[in-house]
Amino acid sequence: MLVLLPPSETKAEGGSGAPLDLDLLSHPELNPVRDGLVDALVDLAADVPASLVALGLSERQSGEVARNAELRRSPTLPALARYTGVLYDALAPGSFTRVERERAFRRLAVASALFGLLGGGDPVPAYRLSGGSALPATGPFAALWRPALEPLLAVADDFVVDLRSSPYTSFARVPGAVVVRVVTEDERGRRNAVSHFNKAHKGRLARALVRSRAEPADLRGLARVVTRAGFRLEPTGPRTADLVV
Repeated sequence: MLVLLPPSETKAEGGSGAPLDLDLLSHPELNPVRDGLVDALVDLAADVPASLVALGLSERQSGEVARNAELRRSPTLPALARYTGVLYDALAPGSFTRVERERAFRRLAVASALFGLLGGGDPVPAYRLSGGSALPATGPFAALWRPALEPLLAVADDFVVDLRSSPYTSFARVPGAVVVRVVTEDERGRRNAVSHFNKAHKGRLARALVRSRAEPADLRGLARVVTRAGFRLEPTGPRTADLVV
């Protein structure tokens, strides 16, 4: 099973790993695109005002530009430790046992504007780049990533659970994936998509999938695993399901 997660705008500080080495990341076939994007982001950081505009940041966030300038030299952390925010707080990877951490590194992958797709244990530095941005030197990310990511994910042997958010879903279509929508249900059975707590619920779902020793191979198996963990996941089509909260 492979669970696709969105990244986060916020990143943990520091790290104890060696500086960025693209050859240590999962899916080395993505390295040509990664290398070009890293160069473009580092080069852009030399112009702070232009960086703020391109990244959608305020002047108070100029420290994020300084992070980007040091992207190739700063220390790294495993991806699941680097990303922070609501989803990753709910995932709580720091509380995993050793066995669960190893399972998380195998099962969880993070969609990334800068790196395309990261394994949960891949060593990454702190940086700032969101999927909705566009670097002056590269243009929109979907046009860069789709030709590289779609062939990669099309041949994945794993059962894929897609928890990505927009715009990361535009980076690659995954025809065989199960897409999970977080919804509420009123007394008449009408369902509405959850917006504010969407990430938290997806983080809790991903945590349940990491902690389970079961290895679901289809939507029915996924529903069984999730139900045993205390969630309500209902298939709504061959490749879609609602997480009712």
